[in-house]
Amino acid sequence: MRGVANPCLKPIIEGIFTQAMGRPMDQQSREYFDLHLESVLANLPESIATLLDRVPMIVEDYPSDALVRKLGLRSRQQLCGLYTGIPLTNRSIEGPPVPSDAIQIFREGILSQTRYVNGQITAVGLREQIRITILHELGHHFGMTEEDLDELGYG
Repeated sequence: MRGVANPCLKPIIEGIFTQAMGRPMDQQSREYFDLHLESVLANLPESIATLLDRVPMIVEDYPSDALVRKLGLRSRQQLCGLYTGIPLTNRSIEGPPVPSDAIQIFREGILSQTRYVNGQITAVGLREQIRITILHELGHHFGMTEEDLDELGYG
């Protein structure tokens, strides 16, 4: 798949490269991402959309430095999403109260994973990576492992 040679995307691409240097995400990149996130959410099957009503999704530019260190990542761009909570398969009615579930989506990581070697990003590629990230994190909510998700193509 080829990247879109659209001059309107040039500032977005440049913004993504400045993020690699640890600078904040610019508003244009954030709006571009959010536009495609809304499209993905609007096109999810009803059964998946209903699940997102129960598991809040928090969209952030990038993970905190503390989270990056805790997860042992080399770069904040390596993290597209994170499920926090206790998977349904590990819960018990006899156990203590469980913390609230949440899915965090990180714009910078998803944009970074979507970028081609030549620096271009396609709308189709971005929407696919957003969709994969959401389904991946929902899979963790249901107790799926990284290996399970890899087998399904959501690794």
